Amino acid sequence: MADYVLARKSRNIASNLVHVFLNILLGVGAVLITVLSSSPILGILLVLVSKWRVFAVRKRYLWLNIKSNLVDIIVGISIVILAFYAGGAFLVVDFLLMLIYCVWLLFIKPLSSETANLVQSLFAVFLGVSAAVIMSSNLDVIVLVLLTFLIGYAASRHILAQSDDKDYTLTTLVCGLVFSEVAFLCYSWSIIYTFGSTGIRIPQIAIILTIFAFVYNYARQAMIKYQDDFRLKHIIGPAIFGILLISIIVLWFSNPIFNI
Repeated sequence: MADYVLARKSRNIASNLVHVFLNILLGVGAVLITVLSSSPILGILLVLVSKWRVFAVRKRYLWLNIKSNLVDIIVGISIVILAFYAGGAFLVVDFLLMLIYCVWLLFIKPLSSETANLVQSLFAVFLGVSAAVIMSSNLDVIVLVLLTFLIGYAASRHILAQSDDKDYTLTTLVCGLVFSEVAFLCYSWSIIYTFGSTGIRIPQIAIILTIFAFVYNYARQAMIKYQDDFRLKHIIGPAIFGILLISIIVLWFSNPIFNI
């Protein structure tokens, strides 16, 4: 019996080590292959192949599986897109993206608490909107509108699908619409913060929508929690903080360091 338990523990340890190794390989490989090939196609394929279980189901479960994994897919593809648009040479941003993706795969993605769902959604919003803005700089505005709608929808759904809210479809659609409208309004004057020769580029709208996503979903969660006893005081703190932070960013940090 002791030998069986020891053998089982050894297999579990070996399995965990293989799991960690494969995740690190994906996190590093997705960026590495994108930079070396000077194309996002192979990197995106690698991300999608890693999600093979999502697609290996019956047709009636396929769309549900895709929706449930949208946040993870958005993060992975966004990492690849950001690495591609950083350029064909290895820069600081590429190593940073490798680290972020590895941390996501190993430590953030496996979590399942309400707080973890919020953090995961905010990751997807920040990285997804950053990639969408940078990618859409030379494309029609409709591309950015559609991408931001998908990101807002996926992020809100990821949070509310785990809550007690049984009718969250309208809430997620509204969040997606707000994302797309803000993106449309900001398209003609997109401020991107750059950091020297590191290759790091952060769109202002990515920060704004991340803050909005936090406040919006915090408010919705508060409404679900308190229901008939809901009062403005339950959300006033985060709401004021979000408004002040967005106001500071827009009013004092809108110099066109890099204007698309």
